Amino acid sequence: MPHVHRRFVLKQALAAGLASVAATAPANTWNPMAAKRAFTMDLTGGAIGVRAGQLDAISLANKYGFESVAPNAGYLASLNDSGRKELAALMKARGVVWGAAGLPVEFRKDQDTFRSGMKRLPELAKAMELAGVTRVSTWLKPYHPDMTYVANFRQHARRLRECVKVLGDHGQRFGMEYVGPKTLWASERHSFIHTMAETKDLIAEIGRDNVGFVLDSWHWYTAHETADDLRTLTNKDVVACDLNDAPAGIMIDQQIDNRRELPSATGVIDLKNFLGVLVEIGYDGPVRSEPFNAKLNAMENDDACAATAAAMKKAFALIGG
Repeated sequence: MPHVHRRFVLKQALAAGLASVAATAPANTWNPMAAKRAFTMDLTGGAIGVRAGQLDAISLANKYGFESVAPNAGYLASLNDSGRKELAALMKARGVVWGAAGLPVEFRKDQDTFRSGMKRLPELAKAMELAGVTRVSTWLKPYHPDMTYVANFRQHARRLRECVKVLGDHGQRFGMEYVGPKTLWASERHSFIHTMAETKDLIAEIGRDNVGFVLDSWHWYTAHETADDLRTLTNKDVVACDLNDAPAGIMIDQQIDNRRELPSATGVIDLKNFLGVLVEIGYDGPVRSEPFNAKLNAMENDDACAATAAAMKKAFALIGG
């Protein structure tokens, strides 16, 4: 067989083999031939025990290879035009962009506390807008000692609708994180939202187009969800993402929320499929680690950032970096 013809036949055979593998692969398995990631490796200092102001956080992000950093709304509100220009120049020089800010309103407590937070939200949202922040996130407490599910649902929808309107007026998308561990949502008299499906109900009830999810591999795992559940979402639906692993040797429904591991530390959570689906749907926001890990929290800032960056890079390598 001539050399060129043999190479052509081999190339055809290889293509056929790849097509066969793709056709027989389980539907919930990530395809390694998918496009490369568009999301950023994000530094959210408070989630890993790092105590640093905004400028120091930007420097730490650059030093350890993070591509985005969480914005501090209070700090941004303290800046004048000159300060914002200097901050923008610093971030450009450090090669860092904004991740997601935390919602600066306490909506889970009494009405007076909520109204107090709402009074300042327009000012803070405007400051974030001027600084170029486009994502804001929060978490949902999965239980209440006194309020029934329906009453709690109505209160969340009503209050968060107010927040989402203000944020939308300033160009910001808002994401909500459901909390999955059964040890938490079953710990009080009335359980509340703790799955993706229930969060979809709340998003629909809020009824505004700038509200979506904060996904977390930990809550996805503890809610017994799959890659196919993730595939029901689009990039527009996902505002931010947390990446964590779980301790080994513990049943899913026995996992404790504040005892997590850094990404890929144990391999208990299928981060290859989790991240792979984020690639498939074109997710282009921040991915941050939030392990609530005592050992990590006890480290100095540099050590905590180095350990987190190494863990996240290891996880990202599962999908080709």
